[in-house]
Amino acid sequence: MKSTPIKQFSPAEFAQAKENSSEQSLFESREKIYPRTTRGWFSKWRWVLVWFTQAIFYGSGWLNWNGRQAILFNLIERKFYIFGLVIFPQDFIYLSVLLVISALSLFLFTTIAGRLFCGYACPQTVYTEIFMWIERKVEGDRTARMRLDKGSVSLHKISRKMIKHGLWLGLGVWTGFTFVGYFTPIHQLASEVLAWTLGPWETFWIFFYGFATYGNAGWMREQVCKYMCPYARFQSAMFDKDTLTVTYDAQRGEPRGSRSKSADYVQQGLGACIDCGVCVQVCPTGIDIRNGLQYECTGCTACIDGCNDIMDRMGYQTGLIRYTTEFALQNGLDNKAMWKRVFRPRVLVYSAILVSVILAAALTLAVRIPLKVNVLRDRSMPRVTETGAIDNVYKLQIMNAVEQSVTFVIEVDGIPGAKILTKNTIEIPGATDRAMAVRVEIPAGSAPAGSNKIHFTVRDEKNADVFVTEKAVFIIPR
Repeated sequence: MKSTPIKQFSPAEFAQAKENSSEQSLFESREKIYPRTTRGWFSKWRWVLVWFTQAIFYGSGWLNWNGRQAILFNLIERKFYIFGLVIFPQDFIYLSVLLVISALSLFLFTTIAGRLFCGYACPQTVYTEIFMWIERKVEGDRTARMRLDKGSVSLHKISRKMIKHGLWLGLGVWTGFTFVGYFTPIHQLASEVLAWTLGPWETFWIFFYGFATYGNAGWMREQVCKYMCPYARFQSAMFDKDTLTVTYDAQRGEPRGSRSKSADYVQQGLGACIDCGVCVQVCPTGIDIRNGLQYECTGCTACIDGCNDIMDRMGYQTGLIRYTTEFALQNGLDNKAMWKRVFRPRVLVYSAILVSVILAAALTLAVRIPLKVNVLRDRSMPRVTETGAIDNVYKLQIMNAVEQSVTFVIEVDGIPGAKILTKNTIEIPGATDRAMAVRVEIPAGSAPAGSNKIHFTVRDEKNADVFVTEKAVFIIPR
């Protein structure tokens, strides 16, 4: 069989073939975004939310309540303290309810006004805002940062970068310390840090969470929102034509074009948009809102403040970029008519369900009995006394869910003449549980052979309204 010779290319032919090939990369290299500073109504509210959320996060761990940390998720002791509320593993149904409330709230707010959570309260947004504020204070605003990055290596550039990253790392580690302080008492954690006696798990999580904050808010920024956050992908399923979104009014703005402030743009056949590009420059994800709603848009409203500032300078009416709905924009509705459609049946149903779940959870917590009892019958065989009486042994696990010491009384019924032979009272310190063995005896002939139901009642010695009744089985030998 005759083989086909392999054609040899000269270096010039290979270079030409490579130039003519239509090769496309599967990955797009990231172009760094330099968001411009904005000032306006929405920007002020965004910073109000930044201060509010971070005051809660950084401050709540240092609050005291009844001689202990006000909010503490003690995984070792398996107790969650939230001010005066003590939650045990048996109460984790409340965690499920909290997740349901969070999900319903997200659905409701998204249906009303799009990505409100992303734009104002999401940790990624909040910390990115803080990190960018530090960056602006150290390196300057947009133009200064771009000039610094493009400039050659110098002592000024190195010092600015070192100061910025030092502050970022410091804030990240402090954030990790605060996060771990909700699981290990924060005063104890601070003492261990100062004494260099920090345990391995606390050390790991402080630096893990700290570097995650540093990486996400300092380096990745919009990449987290665009590529890692699943909410950006399924948000459109919760939007409809009556959802308020950050929208560019193309009917009023187009055709866009530059012009002097004194020019009559209507006579020139232009729209209100002067094509200044400020809406793109202030966007933290680098999109152009004039191209329509995009999944990258986090709803931060920086473009609204930026555009309104330009409209004020030009002497034009503000609101070229604004919160509005698709239906209102297409049909020219005023604000009153638009808001009337915003509160549609879908929103009312979400609101009713959310309020019902919150009220039910609050009511359940309000009437919750701060006592839990588990009864386990001992595996030993029933004992028959000389008089024919029969006794069984049980293990009672009693949990005191209040923070004060309580004495509980144990009673038994279900079989005539049943009585407790051992001690029937126990004092349990606050927010702890104790186990005790209880021997129950019944008279001879008071119940048939086999398995018989009995009931243990554990009640607060001083408060008759606090009691729990649990079923058990009394075995009588045949």
